[in-house]
Amino acid sequence: MPTEIENLNPSVYGKIKEREKTANDEDETIVDPFDKREIFDLIRNINDPEHPLTLEELHVVQEELITISDKQNNVHVNFTPTIPHCSMATLIGLSIRVKLLRSLPPRFKVSVEITPGTHASELAVNKQLADKERVAAALENKHLAEVINQCISSRS
Repeated sequence: MPTEIENLNPSVYGKIKEREKTANDEDETIVDPFDKREIFDLIRNINDPEHPLTLEELHVVQEELITISDKQNNVHVNFTPTIPHCSMATLIGLSIRVKLLRSLPPRFKVSVEITPGTHASELAVNKQLADKERVAAALENKHLAEVINQCISSRS
């Protein structure tokens, strides 16, 4: 991992309003399918590995870049690195993937990719993120697992 910050002055965006909970949200007897907002709420507060900001604040993740089919058990997230040569893209993608795999029921197939045309190594990073064996091996690396856990944990 680089020791220098690549994007010293990233654009910072406002956070969208939290979803208001209704009585139906709290009623466990009502079947409530997953939607893109619920997926966004799971990943919006992932911490950026270089800056004390969330992926939402950097517009790395956006609700409109998420597709979900509750009936087909598929979740797909596109994310947009802040710069086209971001060396943290794989780490960010892994953090999104791990957060979703830990948060969603195991019936879901989760895929995470870079938004087309937004990164110089888009195909290579997407290939790494789609390779289950590579992802599992990465998570066995103690240091990398610690960094991912820091990214997906809440800041105090």
